[in-house]
Amino acid sequence: MACEGVLGPETSDEGLMLAFQAGDARAFEALVRRHRMPVFNFILRFTGHPARAEDVLQETWLKVVRNARDYKPRAKFTTWLYTIARNLCVDSARKESYRQAASLEAPAGSGAGAEEGRTLGEALPDTGMGPERGAYNARVRPLLSRALASLPEEQREVFVLREYSGIAFKDIAEVTGVSENTVKSRMRYALEGLRRRLTELGVDGDLADDGKTVAG
Repeated sequence: MACEGVLGPETSDEGLMLAFQAGDARAFEALVRRHRMPVFNFILRFTGHPARAEDVLQETWLKVVRNARDYKPRAKFTTWLYTIARNLCVDSARKESYRQAASLEAPAGSGAGAEEGRTLGEALPDTGMGPERGAYNARVRPLLSRALASLPEEQREVFVLREYSGIAFKDIAEVTGVSENTVKSRMRYALEGLRRRLTELGVDGDLADDGKTVAG
């Protein structure tokens, strides 16, 4: 897994992390380029607040740097990374005097992916995964964001990790600290909730049917 002095697009995350651990700053830069936006999307959908998401994202990478010496590739780098991000999200939520539901219809403002006049949901990049694929279009995207924001936190968390970040169910189980069966159950309820909410918002059955494939 270790990187042998040559860094390239084929170098694994674990190899990059070991190279960074050995003192190669380029390896860390490569990891940030690979994972910054997927991790930001996860944090943003967890916190529902772009400014706080940016802060948590910076804390996540700082913690990666601080803990680099203790890193061991016993699990996937992404599992380790998303565990750090999730724990920081939970800590951030606990510090808030109230827990606000994610509002992806608010103006995007400044920050990663933001453009003037666009909503936060519209500003998030299209990964081409999950129920967004196929029937994805400019009308449906903000509706999907609203539907996703309406899910219970534990269901939204699993859905985002699986469909926006591409994390396997067994790795999501490690990140969230529950069994793989519980993760799959939450994913199933998330899909059912999304289909129901999208129908209420006037989206036809095509998008919901497309979502049936994501839990496979």
